[in-house]
Amino acid sequence: MKHRLLYIPILLLFLLSFTDCAKKGTPSGGPRDTIPPVILRSNPENYNTLFTGDEIEIRFDEYIKLKDIGKELIISPPMKYAPIITPLSTSKTLKIKLVDTLKPNTTYVFNFGNSIVDNNEGNVLEYFKYVFSTGDYIDSLKLSGRVRDAELVTAEFPTTVMLYEMNEAYTDSLVYSEKPMYITVTKDSTGIFEFTNLKEGEYKLLAVKEKNNTYTFQPKDDKIGFITSTVSIPSDSTYSLTLFKETPEYKLARPNYIGKDHIVFGYEGEVDSLNIRLLSEAPKDFESISYKDQIKDSIHYWFKPSIETDTLLFEVAKGNRIDTAKVRLRELYRDSLTLSLLSSGTVKLKDTLKVGAKTPLVLANSEKVEVMALDSTFVDAEIRLNRKFNQAEVYFPKAENGNYRVILLPGALTDFYGKENDSMRFNVRTRSNSDYGSMLLNVENINRFPVIVQLVNENYKVIAEDYLTTNRPVNFDEIMPNKYYLRIIYDDNKNGKWDTGNYLKRIEPEKVIYYPSMIDVRANWSLNEIFKLK
Repeated sequence: MKHRLLYIPILLLFLLSFTDCAKKGTPSGGPRDTIPPVILRSNPENYNTLFTGDEIEIRFDEYIKLKDIGKELIISPPMKYAPIITPLSTSKTLKIKLVDTLKPNTTYVFNFGNSIVDNNEGNVLEYFKYVFSTGDYIDSLKLSGRVRDAELVTAEFPTTVMLYEMNEAYTDSLVYSEKPMYITVTKDSTGIFEFTNLKEGEYKLLAVKEKNNTYTFQPKDDKIGFITSTVSIPSDSTYSLTLFKETPEYKLARPNYIGKDHIVFGYEGEVDSLNIRLLSEAPKDFESISYKDQIKDSIHYWFKPSIETDTLLFEVAKGNRIDTAKVRLRELYRDSLTLSLLSSGTVKLKDTLKVGAKTPLVLANSEKVEVMALDSTFVDAEIRLNRKFNQAEVYFPKAENGNYRVILLPGALTDFYGKENDSMRFNVRTRSNSDYGSMLLNVENINRFPVIVQLVNENYKVIAEDYLTTNRPVNFDEIMPNKYYLRIIYDDNKNGKWDTGNYLKRIEPEKVIYYPSMIDVRANWSLNEIFKLK
C-alpha cells in the first residue's frame, strides 16, 4: 500500500507535463477611444433664462481637463473681470465661478473652442457653447463673414471679430480702450467667422489680429479691418473684412549720440527725410550731411568741425511739424572710412554691386575702379553714389558663368571728412542662364491703372516687380528656381508702392489680388502664365 501511494505524486507530475504553461502578455484593450467627452447635465441647464446666479456646473461622463483655456475660451459679451474656471487638473465637473456683474436683459455665450479634452486620449469636445440670458429670452440672431489679409495670401488665425453697439455712447475711438458688445474668432485659415445669439440692432463690425488678448485695438502691435457702413441685425448679408497694419503717425524719438560728430535721429511713422537744423552756436565753416538708414527708422546726421560744448540743440522739421531736440555730447571716437560689400558673391547679370560705408560718402571716382575677368582682361566699370542710403554702386557688363575681380583703389571713394578708402578687393561670379527660370505673364481684366505686378517668395519678400501704366506683357527673367506667389497691386495714389489703410480716417488699404496658386519656377524653364482678374 505504501508503495502504491508513492506512485501518486509521480503520476500527477506526469499529467501536468502535458498541459500548456501560462504565458505572460499584455491585454489588447480593444480599439482606441475616439469619442469626445459627453455632457450628462448642466446646472443651471444650458440656454436658461432669467439667470441670477454666480456659479455654473457642467457634468461629464468621464474625466476631462482644460487645455489652453486662456486662449480658447471666448466670452461674449466680454467681462471686465474674468470668471474662475476649474478644474486646474482633471475632474468630471467643469465649474464656472462668475466674479463680474452681469448686464440686465443680455444673452451671454461661453464658447470653449477646443479647450475641453478627455483626460486619457485627449479627444476634443469642439466648440462647446454654454449660453444663458439675464432676461426672459435668448437672443438668437446670427451674422457671418470672412476675414482676409491685405498683404498675405491667407489671414492669420485666430483673428478676433468684434461688434460694437451703435448707441449714444459709441465713438470710433472706443475700439482703442473699450471691449465690444460681441466677439467671435476665425477658426482656421479660411478666415470664416460667425456670430450667434445676437440681439437686433445697429452695430460697427471690426476685425483685429491681436498680439495680446485685450479685445481692443493697439495700433503698434495689431492689424485691423473694418466695414465702413453700419451693420443692421438681422441681416442676410455676408461681410468681408480686410486686415492691415497701420503706419503710425510721425513721432520724433530721442536722438542718440553714437560717435564723434555722429547723431542718429530715430522716429516713428513714414519718413523720406527730415530737415535737421542746428540751433546752437556753431563755427562759420560748420557743415552737416544726413542720410536715411536702410533698415531702421532713423536718419544719420554727421557734422564738422567738432563743437566744444556739452549739449547741442536742434530743430527737426517734417513738413509743418517742428520739434526741438537736445543732444548731450561726450568723449567718443569718430568712425573711419570702412567699406563693406553689400551684395553676395554670386550676382545676376543685371545686378549692380553695392558697397556700404561707415561714414558719409561724398565723392566717387570711376578711374580708381578696376574690374578684371577670369582671362585677365579688364572690363569697363563705373562707380556712382546712392546718397539716399549712403552707398556706392559699381556697374560693369557681365557674361554668363563669369568670374570677376573688383578692385577699389585708394581714392575711389571719399567721405565727408576728406578721407579716402584703402584698397579693397572682392570676387564675384555669375551663373549660367540655364540655372534660372523665366516667366512671361499676361494680365487680363485690369479695371484701372497703374498696377504693380510682383513676384514674391514664401516669406513675401519681393523678388521681381514691374509697373504697368498700360496693359502689356510682363517678363520676369533670372529667377532662382523656387515656388513663388504672384500678385497685382492697384496703385491708386500712383506713388509706385503699396499703401496701407487708416482706421480713424476711414482709409482702406490699396487692393492686392493674388494668383490662385503658387508658381513653380524651375531651372532652364520658361513659363507662360495668364492672370485673369475678377
